[in-house]
Parts: sequence; structure tokens; C-alpha cells
Amino acid sequence: MQLRYNFRVYPTPGQRIALGQAFGCARVVYNDGLRARREAFESGQRIGDAELSTRLTEAKNTRERAWLSEVSSVVLQQALADLNSAYRNFFASVTGKRKGGKVAPPRFRSRKDNRQAIRFTRNARFVVTAAGKLRLPKIGDVPVRWSRELPSAPSSVTIIRDAAGRYFASFVVDVDPRPLPSVDSELGIDLGLSTFAVGSDGKMITSPRFLRQAERRLRKAQKALSRKDKGSKNRAKARRKVARAHAKVADTRRDWAHKQSTMIIRDNQAVYVEDLCIKGLARTRLAKSVHDAGWGMFVRMLEEKAARYGRQFSKVDRWFPSTRMCSVCGAIGEKQPLHVREWTCTCGTAHDRDLNAAINILAAGRAESSTPVELVSVSTPVERPAVKQEPAGSAA
Repeated sequence: MQLRYNFRVYPTPGQRIALGQAFGCARVVYNDGLRARREAFESGQRIGDAELSTRLTEAKNTRERAWLSEVSSVVLQQALADLNSAYRNFFASVTGKRKGGKVAPPRFRSRKDNRQAIRFTRNARFVVTAAGKLRLPKIGDVPVRWSRELPSAPSSVTIIRDAAGRYFASFVVDVDPRPLPSVDSELGIDLGLSTFAVGSDGKMITSPRFLRQAERRLRKAQKALSRKDKGSKNRAKARRKVARAHAKVADTRRDWAHKQSTMIIRDNQAVYVEDLCIKGLARTRLAKSVHDAGWGMFVRMLEEKAARYGRQFSKVDRWFPSTRMCSVCGAIGEKQPLHVREWTCTCGTAHDRDLNAAINILAAGRAESSTPVELVSVSTPVERPAVKQEPAGSAA
């Protein structure tokens, strides 16, 4: 399987200029390809991937696009690859071949986008030098803050600049699955807002509410930004300050989610959660709390780590009445407003709303599992998996 290892990089001022040029060239190539595809569609024609690649080569020989030759050709080809992949995902979503939510058609990229990224593959011959720097073609040797070793030779590296002006190198590496020692426990999880998660074993994970805690600092930074003149350098500095404040909240939330998901996967052989419609909930009056909770990221981490460490993971249908069903007799009660946290079934059993839902999710997950849980016998002590590894599915 493939994993993504992210590291902070610190390009020099000259390298930042070169990276900015590479970001811009990749963006232009992407937008040119998107424009060509749209024009072809409107005229009833079709442009294939190879045709776009040929047009890119021809454009580099023209006066208007000659400056594209100043950056690595691999970066430009990968920009087209991203466009082609975006279209494939869009058409697969339209035809129903792609699972999950609907995918929007590709949009034009802007220099004002919060995230800028370029990708180098092995064809670009990027290397990690003996001094620990990342050598990129037409960029130079970029200093890297290594927090751990790469388990294998990377197949690609994506250089990312976020809204806070920070630079990251994201390596895609191949790793072998590492099954953890088998355990007897299984867990159903009910996600919520007042309490982040309640397990079928009765354990609760309190909601940290990182955004709520940082609201005062964010409000102060946003207010300072609004007072700066548009287009001024002071406004640009204030904008970066706001972005850094939001990045700190996101980093803290992500780190917390990694630790919680690792603990759950380590301690349970199978994990079941409800397939929540997060996008729908994000359009309600609870939107701010839903975004702050980070349910989607947490569930994605559970699924990814379960695949790597030999655990079973599945989602229970979102229409399953986990909250209203009595986990003792199976009777389905009336809908209850959110402020009702406890209720009593007609059979006389008193229920905690969240705990009852978690128990029902566990039972439904076990019933719906089409494949048995594979128990792996390991004699070595339980190894704590790394908490900041991400799969290659989120490649830029």
C-alpha cells in the first residue's frame, strides 16, 4: 500500500521565487488544458490526454508560452495529469461508477487559491542528498526538517505552499501492511457534537472544540485585517497572520484526531461508525460546530489505519435508526429532539441516547459485515503505529 509522508521544508528566498514560478506555470498549463477541453466539448469534439500533452509541447515553442521551458517539464505534465484525473472522477461520478458524493467538474485555478502545489515524479530525478536536503530540478537543494526516515524510495514528491505561507514536501512511498496483534474487542461509535464520540463500551471522547477555543484570537486577527488598506503590504501581512491562526487550529485538530484514531484501531479488532451526511449537516445552523468537530477527517483516519494494521472497518447506513431503536428489544421509538439525551423504551429500559446508538451501530455493523474478521496471531508486543501517516489518496 502507499502512504504519504509530510515534512516541513524551508526554501531560500531565491528558491521561493523559483517555486512561485513553478506554481504559476503549472496553473497556466492546467487552465489552458481545461479551456481547451471546454471549447472542444462546446463544439462537439473530444480531446484526449495525448492531444493535450502534444499541445503543451507545441505551446513551449511559441513566443506567448516560451517561459514554460524555465520550469521542469515533469511539473507541467503532472498538471495535465491532475486535470485528466479530475475529469475522469467527474465523469465516473456522473455515470454512477464512482462511490461517494457527487464530484463537481474541474474549475479554473487561481493565483489567489489558498493552496498551491506542484508534483515531481521519479522521471524528474529528484533526490535526497547526503546532507539531508531535497534536490529538485530547476529549484535547487531545499532544506527539509526530517521528523523520521522514509521507509522506502519515494515514487513522487509534492511541494505545497499553504495559505499561511508554509512549505511542505509530501512524499508517496510504498509500505507493507503491518497487522497488529489480534484482540477480542469490537467497537461501535456514535459521533456527536456535545460529546465527540461515544463507544459501545461506554467510553466517551469529549469534544475538544479547537475552533471555539481559538475564536477570540481569530476574531482579533480578522479585525486587524479588516482595518488594513486593500492592496497594501500591511494587509498582506495581516492576511498571513489570519491564515497562520487558522492553520494552527487545523494542525491541532489533525494531530488530536490522529492520536484518537490510532488508539481506537490499536485497541479494537473491528470498528463500526455511522455513515453521516456531513455535507448536509454543514448546511444547517450547526455548521460551525460540525466543521469544528472534524468528523470526516476522523472517520477517514479510522478507515485508512484499519486497512494498514489489519483491522476491520465498515460504515452503517445513515438511515439506520440507531438513536430511536431500543438496543434491548429492538422496538423503534418516536423521533426525539436533540436536547433529549435520555429516553425510556416501552419495554421499560432506560437509555442514554448516544450509548444506545453506539450499541445499535455495533450490532448493525456486525450484521452487515460480509467478510469475517481476520485474526492475525502475533507474538510480539503491541506496536503503537505512527500517528501522522496519511494515505496517498489525498495526493495533490
